[in-house]
Amino acid sequence: MSIKNLKTGKEIFVVDTTLRDGEQTAGVVFANEEKIAIASMLSDLGVDQLEVGIPTMGGDEKEAIKSIVKRNLKSSIMAWNRAVIKDIEQSIDCGVDAVAISISVSDIHIKHKLKTSREWVLENMVKSVEFAKKNGLYVSVNGEDASRADRDFLIEFIEAAKQAGADRFRYCDTVGVMEPFKINEDIKYIYEKTKFDIEMHTHNDFGMATANAIAGIVGGASHVGVTVNGLGERAGNAALEEVLMALMFVYNYGGSVDTKMFREVSEYVSRASGRVLPAWKAIVGDNMFAHESGIHADGAIKNPKNYEAFDPGIVGLERQIVIGKHSGKAGIINKFKEYAIELDDVSAQAVLEMVRSTSVRLKRSLFDKELVQIYKEYSRLKEEKVN
Repeated sequence: MSIKNLKTGKEIFVVDTTLRDGEQTAGVVFANEEKIAIASMLSDLGVDQLEVGIPTMGGDEKEAIKSIVKRNLKSSIMAWNRAVIKDIEQSIDCGVDAVAISISVSDIHIKHKLKTSREWVLENMVKSVEFAKKNGLYVSVNGEDASRADRDFLIEFIEAAKQAGADRFRYCDTVGVMEPFKINEDIKYIYEKTKFDIEMHTHNDFGMATANAIAGIVGGASHVGVTVNGLGERAGNAALEEVLMALMFVYNYGGSVDTKMFREVSEYVSRASGRVLPAWKAIVGDNMFAHESGIHADGAIKNPKNYEAFDPGIVGLERQIVIGKHSGKAGIINKFKEYAIELDDVSAQAVLEMVRSTSVRLKRSLFDKELVQIYKEYSRLKEEKVN
């Protein structure tokens, strides 16, 4: 796929890790058939590379990865590994064309998790990369907790990875502590020093994963890691649909993404993961194009561009004029046209008052059948007054 900056021509490659980091969400397990279906959908959508799992887990995990590889999808298929030769051998056995080799790079992790030294990290990373390259694999070297690592050590780490033959560096904001201005500055610094391909991998602990991913791209990153619906460890990852739509509609990037699949893919992953897709979810939520407020509904009816950033059909959704407490006359008149009922201003105002009262009593917006009943009641009361 690759999304392209139309001004500079620079390509941004999309790496989806729903089937690896997404499935690491506490309590989430995908069935093998679901993994295959998700991989196929993402490939059809236009994702460049799919990180599909961890072969060294063996069992069903390994079988699912092998099954995905056999599908001969358009996307590159990547497996995740520790910087351990045995892990990489398991990935090779699965037939993937790419591997992610992950190792901690922050002093916090090196001291308190690995209980070792920077030298040990460099040595094991280099051995792993060299082994993977000898076996013809594309290699992403993942700097776990890169956002809390010493920048000069990151430069040393990346240069060693380059020398060993690695193809890119994954900058991981593992605990989601970065903010867009700082991450933009860091990526600029790292890219200027190394001129090496960088992938953004951002977590959402402070709600900034999408913003941080895009800030990194603006800073010079060439790859972006995402998951469907932002699924992932703790508060999740940068969301596929948010990152791509922001690049295309806010930053005016071009690309061959089938955005009409977004809603379909989001719904499938939501069901498969057992995680409800919130109505207020950016890009794909039910409320994205639902207008209830009188001013907003009136504006959307006159011209959708008044209150919509893009056409709902672009992401597989439809516009809705919702009737409830906050509706106005324009919304009522427009809604009743769907029932072939033409309301004049007086009737619309009377019906609106009944709608608002009912909505407050029920504490929600109203269904079509309820609106029809309100109109029948209004007509009955009107008839009684005449008689």
